[in-house]
Amino acid sequence: MIVDTHLHLIYRDRLSYPWLAGVPPLDADFTYGTYAREARRLGIGAALHMEVDVAEEDISRETAMVAALAGEEGSLLAGAVASCRPESPDFPAYLEKVLGDPFVRGLRRVLHVVPDDVSEGALFRKNIRLLAGTNLNFDLCVLPHQIGKAIALADLAPDVSFVLDHCGVPDIKSGGYDLWKGPVAEIARRPNVSVKLSGIPAYGSENWTLEDLKPYFAHVAESFGFGRMVWGSDWPVCTLGGGLSTWVGATQALLSGVGQEDRQRVFRENAKRLWRLA
Repeated sequence: MIVDTHLHLIYRDRLSYPWLAGVPPLDADFTYGTYAREARRLGIGAALHMEVDVAEEDISRETAMVAALAGEEGSLLAGAVASCRPESPDFPAYLEKVLGDPFVRGLRRVLHVVPDDVSEGALFRKNIRLLAGTNLNFDLCVLPHQIGKAIALADLAPDVSFVLDHCGVPDIKSGGYDLWKGPVAEIARRPNVSVKLSGIPAYGSENWTLEDLKPYFAHVAESFGFGRMVWGSDWPVCTLGGGLSTWVGATQALLSGVGQEDRQRVFRENAKRLWRLA
């Protein structure tokens, strides 16, 4: 069984997604039913919903919508990583509410869509430290030049578990390996940070090949090891780089030389541990 730790669902008739207007290929409905049909054929047996940067007033509604979908018979949805605003003085009250909802397994604030100094604010950092002891992970979604900001958060909150999304978002299309590799190796030195093998086909050229992805995968594997790596589809963003089946196939090829035990760690065991999944 594969655990998908990074599934986005888009229902434009229920929630507002301001950013979609700037990404026409994704400005459409991407529903659970469409995802599940393909996911089951690929061996995906459970999925975590990742917040989709909805309008702030829709944050709680997004979590409730996904929880309702998870309640349907046979649903693959096993939990949610909810959106949050650690820069807000209302964050402690929101956190208390989230802690009362067992469906929520983690939190994320997309940082590459806000000014860099947001995560450097005293209130933001104080609120992130509140996650210590809660069993809630915090997903880090940053660009390569912002990984230093993520490192600062990990250092300031050593008792909080962080997950670096999309291998640190390397610019594969433009050959950004050298600008990316150093920051990734440095953040991997923090034992409270894991890495998510997700999203990278969307960062390659239109005609990317497995050879384009190999050096990025190899560096992440060397830096983090397989004990701190989880897999995610980043659906539907992965459709920009070939789709769900293509990414699962590419991942299987990247892991072809890896032992069975480590493959199981990447595809499910690490996710089950980090997000407390059955």
